[in-house]
Amino acid sequence: MEDKLSIWALISNASFLVQIVMLILLAASIVSWMIIFQRARIFGLARRATTKFEERFWSGMDLNQLYRESSAAPNPNSGMEQIFRSGFKEFSRLRQQAGVDPDAVMEGTQRSMRVAMSREMDRLEAHLPFLATVGSTTPYIGLFGTVWGIMNSFRGLAHLQQATISTVAPGISEALIATAMGLFAAIPAVIAYNRYSARSESLANSFQTFAEEFSSILHRRVHAKSS
Repeated sequence: MEDKLSIWALISNASFLVQIVMLILLAASIVSWMIIFQRARIFGLARRATTKFEERFWSGMDLNQLYRESSAAPNPNSGMEQIFRSGFKEFSRLRQQAGVDPDAVMEGTQRSMRVAMSREMDRLEAHLPFLATVGSTTPYIGLFGTVWGIMNSFRGLAHLQQATISTVAPGISEALIATAMGLFAAIPAVIAYNRYSARSESLANSFQTFAEEFSSILHRRVHAKSS
């Protein structure tokens, strides 16, 4: 009886459709964990790189020197650095053009920084929708497998004269495994999605604040030169 109720025996003896459901849930769980570990590394690198660049930016270093150094050895994990390089490059390009209005210079610079920020957020938030999908759908997929397994179990009992716990337990147990697998896939995905969404929002706020402060610095510079 114990051998029949072992996890492996219940899975191997489940109906074909229930096994397909379990396979889908297992695949979703594996991919989710791969994304969870990948995003943990990406967000960790992004946070450290952002802090490091912010310290360099506010250390009083000349902006032209900072631009040359960051362009010579760019850090792909630093979204703030990407925003700085994009904005300063556009700012310098527009400043070199004769007859360009200072407001037009600032408008082009801010637009360039917004594009860089959007690209950086797309990179950070990649695969997060998959975690949200897994977290919201796998419990229902598991429930479908459970319902189907219980239906098959009761259909098998219809041919028996007398139903006992020993005859009912294997069918019910194998059906409930699908629900357990669905929850096992969904819970980490939901936790990771909420955690990484909060980190993404925090970084987005940092990028937005930096872009506004950097725009103020460039605004004073362009109007000081034009006056």
